[in-house]
Amino acid sequence: MDHIDEFDIQILKQLEIDGRMAYSAIATTLGVSNTMVHQRISRLTEQGILTGIKPVLDEKKIGYDWGAFTGITLEKDHDSNRIIEELKKIPEITECYYISGTYTLYLKIIAKNHEHMRQILYEKIDNIPGIAKTDSIMELGCAFKRNIIL
Repeated sequence: MDHIDEFDIQILKQLEIDGRMAYSAIATTLGVSNTMVHQRISRLTEQGILTGIKPVLDEKKIGYDWGAFTGITLEKDHDSNRIIEELKKIPEITECYYISGTYTLYLKIIAKNHEHMRQILYEKIDNIPGIAKTDSIMELGCAFKRNIIL
């Protein structure tokens, strides 16, 4: 397991506040050198702990008013890798998880409206060979979304 120490955690907390924060600003806040911040961020990235700095979009503000959580039952679970590759081709699927229980996979889908959601479910997902059934729960709004608190 990759080790992170208190300085790594403090750097990650600063990036959580503003992912575009300059290394020099982080260094000043933490009372360390720019070089140390740069080296630590490079190491965290190489170890796969920090996987990138990406924008966090408010989907509703860019026209995606509908969200759904969809459980997928497969005809054969060993087809999951092939089916996941097909699901990756659908840009409205923003998350995909392996789960235990009734379903094999669980998806987060965003859509512009109910007709768009219907098209994603019935014309895209249901047409992937090997999917036996989908079961969707419509999302009514996100109460909160965050990274793990360090």
